[in-house]
Amino acid sequence: MQKVLRIALVVMTCLVIGYLSGMVTRESITTWYPTLIKPVFNPPNWIFAPVWTSLYIMMGVAGGLVWNKLDGNETLVKKAFLFFIIQLALNALWSLIFFKLHNLLLASIEVVLLLLMIFETYTQFKKIDKIAGLLLIPYLAWVSFATILTISIWYLN
Repeated sequence: MQKVLRIALVVMTCLVIGYLSGMVTRESITTWYPTLIKPVFNPPNWIFAPVWTSLYIMMGVAGGLVWNKLDGNETLVKKAFLFFIIQLALNALWSLIFFKLHNLLLASIEVVLLLLMIFETYTQFKKIDKIAGLLLIPYLAWVSFATILTISIWYLN
């Protein structure tokens, strides 16, 4: 049962981070964001909540699976989990920089750092648990897209 609780705890933590990030974006979505010039591939606003919710759940399950491998792999798991925590913090920071501070250049730089940190988290996770690594691939793909989108919005504005 402890293994299920660990996974649930990490999933809930990721969802709380996502919720808090959503609160930061809420006002700007209806006021500032519509005023920006966006590329033709910009998705509709309604797609972001279900995509991010799914990604936070998969991210949390991946983190929980890795946490469950602590016995016998303490050094490797702690290193991987440190990358996981850093990327989660960078994930939340992007929302603050982009939607609260309206700093498109800094958000573009930060999202590249986030993408690199997610890739490193993926690399560490797949060494510990193959499924955990696989669960991060959609997140890696979405943030790759978000990186291109963020940089494009910065460039256009």
